[in-house]
Amino acid sequence: MIDGRVLDASALIAFARGTSLYAAAAVWTAVEESIVLIVPSTAVAATWTELTDEQQPVLDVVLNLPVTVVDDLDQARARTVGQLGGPQADAHAIACAQQRRWPLLTADPAHYARHEQTGVDLEPMT
Repeated sequence: MIDGRVLDASALIAFARGTSLYAAAAVWTAVEESIVLIVPSTAVAATWTELTDEQQPVLDVVLNLPVTVVDDLDQARARTVGQLGGPQADAHAIACAQQRRWPLLTADPAHYARHEQTGVDLEPMT
């Protein structure tokens, strides 16, 4: 069975800014242990706008890791995201985690209160 995690925008921002040892450990452990990291494309967009020019290359590092898979917002995924409601980046992250039954790594678990019924396990970066 393939193991993995979904990273939301808050996790990507924390990694790129270097503000979370937890985020860094999760990413580098994934590389060492071949754990797949799913990154919703909407989270990439949301993260990009929050980073400085110096931090953006760090995001590129995560996106180009051999264990990283960017989940595109294609037609089918867009419908699922729309049905979940709320901010697109959050709903996209929930949809990715729900489909794979993988935990969602986030710096802000309270942000997902509206999605409690989805059965997604949130992994707070504390």
